[in-house]
Amino acid sequence: MEEEHPNPGHPYEGASRTAYLPDSSEGNKVLKLLRRAFDQRLIFTVGRSTTSGRSNMVTWNDIHHKTSVYGGPTHYGYPDPDYLSRVRDELKVKGIE
Repeated sequence: MEEEHPNPGHPYEGASRTAYLPDSSEGNKVLKLLRRAFDQRLIFTVGRSTTSGRSNMVTWNDIHHKTSVYGGPTHYGYPDPDYLSRVRDELKVKGIE
């Protein structure tokens, strides 16, 4: 849909992403919420990549994901004891509860 793209008619560049959740009851609940957000097209957007600085890239849409199993919160990884609570709050802002 054109209204979802900041530059309709211009090509954009995709990306491959892998995210991690703990295999726990709370992690599985968050997985279901993230799936709903994905199905509603809320996980990604097209915009300027903060890592590469390039425009018209597929980027995360204000719902943080853990892309590493190591390194803690400063490296988008675990351990991060507050992550599941924070991501639920971010999902709630998008209407996913």
